[in-house]
Amino acid sequence: MRRRPTTRHRATSARYRTDVRAARFRGPPAAILVKIYTRAGDSGETSLHGGDRVSKSDARVEAYGTVDELNAALGLAASLTDDDAVRSRISATQARLLDLGADIATPDAAAAAVAGRLTRADASWASDLEADIDAMAAELAPLRSFILPGGHPSAAALHSARTVCRRAERRLFGAVESGAEVNEHAAVYLNRLSDWLFTLARFANARAGVPDEEWRPPRSR
Repeated sequence: MRRRPTTRHRATSARYRTDVRAARFRGPPAAILVKIYTRAGDSGETSLHGGDRVSKSDARVEAYGTVDELNAALGLAASLTDDDAVRSRISATQARLLDLGADIATPDAAAAAVAGRLTRADASWASDLEADIDAMAAELAPLRSFILPGGHPSAAALHSARTVCRRAERRLFGAVESGAEVNEHAAVYLNRLSDWLFTLARFANARAGVPDEEWRPPRSR
């Protein structure tokens, strides 16, 4: 039996839709990208936010590069559904992932210098995801077993994006272990985001009328 959404759950879903509309109409970007190619990376180095030059194989670059990969995976998932409740959530998260990538690409020493151009992850990012997980779960049947990734094409793509999210989290901790100073809220957000993506995949299946396929132990297959 599905649980009825609470007022808090409905407010959270409405906030996600509002975030997307605001993103569409907030006006011109603060910076205009004049050229797609710069030739600055031809030697195998790239610039962090703040100007420091590092190898493209640097652990920090690997972390925010994987966040970029996650964003692209979400774009694919969005293209596979016409459900506004799913697409609006994905769009809001894609915008947030661009902020996250910039945050990870900014060493602490450079944060003050670029403060006016930088949105940093904070505790509200994870709490917003938790509230939306609860909102979506209120419309889903309770989990009784592990489920196999798949179902509707958008749900399958969201499950795939979830695994990229887990990899981004691992890469971020790898950067920290290599000595990079990284905003602690970025790691918390990625950890919660994978849970959110799992729930969104189930939510997408439910709204498409496609049941989740439960895992069965070997003896019952």
